[in-house]
Amino acid sequence: MNGIKQRRLNELTLTTHPGLYVGDCVPFYFCPRSIMLYLIYQANHIELDYHGGQEPIVHIEADLRDSVAWAEKNDKRWAFTLSNAGAYYFEDRCDMAQLDEVKWDAVQTDRWSGRGVAPSVKEGKQAEFLMEHDFPWHLVERICVYSKRLYSQVVNALPAHGHRPKVEVKPDWYY
Repeated sequence: MNGIKQRRLNELTLTTHPGLYVGDCVPFYFCPRSIMLYLIYQANHIELDYHGGQEPIVHIEADLRDSVAWAEKNDKRWAFTLSNAGAYYFEDRCDMAQLDEVKWDAVQTDRWSGRGVAPSVKEGKQAEFLMEHDFPWHLVERICVYSKRLYSQVVNALPAHGHRPKVEVKPDWYY
C-alpha cells in the first residue's frame, strides 16, 4: 500500500527517537493473523498492490527481549507502538517497563472488528515492534508457514550452513 509506505518513510517519526522515521525500521507485529494479512487474504482493498494471496506470506518470529538486548548492545534504536505505526496518531515507547501499555488482549484476539467490538481493539491489534534499519538473521527463532508446500520451499531456501531457524506449518496463523 504505497500511501502507507510513503507516510512511514517521509512523514511519521518516532517520538522516542526524534528524526527516526517509521519507514527506516524493520516492523514486526506482535501476533499472527494481522489485519494487514487479512487485507491480503481479502485481496479487495483499492490501495493494495500485492495480489498473490496469503499462502506465500511467512511469519518470522524472534524473542522480543533478546532483540532489544541485541539492539542496545549494537547501538540500534528500537521502539514499540501501541497501535498502527502507519497512522498519524500512534504512540511509541522504548522502555521495556512500559510493555504493559500494549493492549495484549487486542493483540491476541482473532475478532478485531464487527458488531460489538470496540474500535480500540482494532487499533491495539496493530501494535508493532520496530528495529532501526535491519534485523539480524541470527535472532530469528522460528518461521511459520501456511502449508506443507511452503514448508518445503522455506526449508530448502535456508542456508545449508549457519543459522537455520525452526520452520513450522501453522495454518491457524492465517485466514
